[in-house]
Amino acid sequence: MRLFDPHIHMTSRTTDDYEAMYAAGVRALVEPAFWLGQPRTSVDSFRDYFDSLLGWEPFRAAQYGIAHHCTIALNPKEANDPRCAPVLDELPRYLVKDRVVAVGEIGYDSMTPAEDTALAAQLQLAADHGLPALVHTPHRDKLTGLRRTLDAVRASALPPDRVLVDHLNETTVKEAKDSGAWLGFSVYPDTKMDEARMVAILRAYGPEKVLVNSAADWGRSDPLKTREVADAMLAAGFDEDDVDRVLWRNPVAFYGLSGRLDLDVARPDATHEGNSILRGGE
Repeated sequence: MRLFDPHIHMTSRTTDDYEAMYAAGVRALVEPAFWLGQPRTSVDSFRDYFDSLLGWEPFRAAQYGIAHHCTIALNPKEANDPRCAPVLDELPRYLVKDRVVAVGEIGYDSMTPAEDTALAAQLQLAADHGLPALVHTPHRDKLTGLRRTLDAVRASALPPDRVLVDHLNETTVKEAKDSGAWLGFSVYPDTKMDEARMVAILRAYGPEKVLVNSAADWGRSDPLKTREVADAMLAAGFDEDDVDRVLWRNPVAFYGLSGRLDLDVARPDATHEGNSILRGGE
């Protein structure tokens, strides 16, 4: 079984997670730029973070045979901090990098005017750079947030079929599907979706343009949730082709819209800029 986690924050995870993910069948992932929990106070901290998504994390992933790509953006939560607004001016230099396969995460957190501005600007950047967009729908008042998101997409130069609307659930999936966008679902231990609910949605709406992710980060989350969804699908009567479609071919198709997806994992170097993942070994 081959698995592609299309939304996971490996910056927050350990090398043990990479090892366990590989053993479970994960061979590729996309790491979206996101909020790290601690507010960032300058553009320089974003530059360092973006650089790590393009350097250190692909190096770590390659040690375990996993192809690592990323998305780059000013995330919705920090779009409300005036100190972070200049990040928008920095994005073009990163959006031309080979392993950047989308603009993201963009979208809404609290649905403020500042978030409106950042979302519109970054949808335009995606269109300008020929990239798809990964859009975060808010965790609160989800249906209102989805509708506001879709209105912003319709007003932009980026077609809906180049947009992945993430963190969907039962209240938002129909309108998202009707819009023509790709459909993203995050499966968590306690919040968002779980395996049984995900299987029920797949039964009701089918596997077309559906992506399932763990969105694992620094909170209570599980980087093996893609495998658990795959197993739940098989147990519910879906066949191996359905599993491969949802958990491999669909994310390959969406991120392949960038023209930059490279699923071959080169033999990793021993170090990255003089550093290794080893402690006390050769």
